[in-house]
Amino acid sequence: MLIVGAKVLILTLLMMNFLEATVRDSEDNFMEQTKAECHFVNGTEHVQFVGRLIYNREEILRFDSEVGKFVALTELGRPIEELMNSQLEALEQARAQVAMCRNNYILWESLWNRRRVEPEVTVYSSKITPLGYPNQLICFITGFYPGDIEVRWFLNGQEKTAGVLSTGLINNGDWTFQTLVMLEMIPKPGDVYTCQVEHSSLQNPVIGVWEAQYGSAQKKMLSGVGGLVLGLIFLGVGLAVYLKSQKGFEAK
Repeated sequence: MLIVGAKVLILTLLMMNFLEATVRDSEDNFMEQTKAECHFVNGTEHVQFVGRLIYNREEILRFDSEVGKFVALTELGRPIEELMNSQLEALEQARAQVAMCRNNYILWESLWNRRRVEPEVTVYSSKITPLGYPNQLICFITGFYPGDIEVRWFLNGQEKTAGVLSTGLINNGDWTFQTLVMLEMIPKPGDVYTCQVEHSSLQNPVIGVWEAQYGSAQKKMLSGVGGLVLGLIFLGVGLAVYLKSQKGFEAK
């Protein structure tokens, strides 16, 4: 969790101003960054604050609440380490960030626990094959929060547990999740497959349905076979007419 507060901002400005004064004469262009992080184990049972000073994509200084002081990671960071550790107020402010982390966790936890986003469910086959051949159904569930999702497959009302595979939870990067749950199957005409999704945001499960029927692939295949048969018939008729005409020509 990224924490930005007034005290963190003061520390950041102090470190960055010192860094700019150090490198301004040696380089015309440079990039400087600071990162403030809170790390939690078992909620707020164990809280760690880490502050990082980064110069040209290289971390040069770090404050770790478990160490309790600023530590230089490169030579460029050593004068800043000495400056920050020599200022009692700066050290106290850095050490106090653990309490800020804990308070922020309590605040955000209440929001996380209340937040519910319903999943979107789509069911489709992984490839186009004729009925009676092995295939795979995919139940794509996305956009849900939190991650407590349960997905079950049914064939004609009977639950299927064999041949079920899952990607597990995938983070969408926007505080929602997605997952794919696959079912290996050999569809027969009239089979109805359903993907049932249960989630804490839903009062009732969401059902995705896929029916085994002659679709465009089967129709195209049948049309192709029919066209081939008609083509052979016309070819045979044409050949017979041609041979008959040749015989008539020879008789004359």
